[in-house]
Amino acid sequence: MNVDRGGDDSVAEVIEREMQLMSPAGRSSRALSEQLLDPEFVEVGASGRRWDRQSMLSALPVMQGADDDGPQYVPSGMTGTVLAPGIVHLTFETMLDGRRARRSSIWRKVDDESGWRMYYHQATPVPDDSAL
Repeated sequence: MNVDRGGDDSVAEVIEREMQLMSPAGRSSRALSEQLLDPEFVEVGASGRRWDRQSMLSALPVMQGADDDGPQYVPSGMTGTVLAPGIVHLTFETMLDGRRARRSSIWRKVDDESGWRMYYHQATPVPDDSAL
């Protein structure tokens, strides 16, 4: 995986947390997701569906199963930018079961106790090369 941490510890921390959420174990752990998703979290998935924190938490076990053997996202080109103190924007691509998506996440750190939490995420499907 190609990762650019932007020379900032904040970006490195956020990338670590993004990777936790993408792992099969992370996607099936309600406790971890509650810790890493901001109370005001919103996602626009690759399907176009809009998720808020509660709908995402409710769907996690149903969507992904509850083990480490689930589908594995393969990220590439991950880069991060500090937009302002306490705000980091990540961009990257993933492959999952032969489907490619461009992804964008905004993370915010409200206080040191909660740490970094994902505030917004969007996934946009990338068409097959033959469809371009």
